[in-house]
Amino acid sequence: MGKLSQFLSTVFSGSPTSSDVNSERLKSLPNHYSQFDMALAWEIKQAGMEAVVEGVGKNLRYAFMEGIEIWIAAVDAAGKTTARNVCFVIPRQVKQDEIFPFSVKLPIAVEPGMLLKFTYKYNGSDGGDGGVDWMQSFEWGVS
Repeated sequence: MGKLSQFLSTVFSGSPTSSDVNSERLKSLPNHYSQFDMALAWEIKQAGMEAVVEGVGKNLRYAFMEGIEIWIAAVDAAGKTTARNVCFVIPRQVKQDEIFPFSVKLPIAVEPGMLLKFTYKYNGSDGGDGGVDWMQSFEWGVS
């Protein structure tokens, strides 16, 4: 096959979109949480004395979610919050069934026995005036 044929084959072959990649990550990441409004999947990457929680979320409920924030706090075995940080999700508006990436850097090493407290906030709308400001929290034990 000539170079032009290879190029055209690549262009028109339907290579994966970022949406396809995020959809696959939602299924394949090791940690999961789901409620009526949002599904999250994530992994923790350790880098020296820092941890990064990287993952994806999916809008399950509203026609639009806007201003999504994902907060994560690390709590040690004694119950003390040792670190907290936030990701402001871009794009600002996420349509129903769309998947978005997030990343939260914590300035500590995350160890087994710790808890991660997730809090997500957003404004959800079904297309009418205004919308609903919503906040949900859950805890996840590091193993």
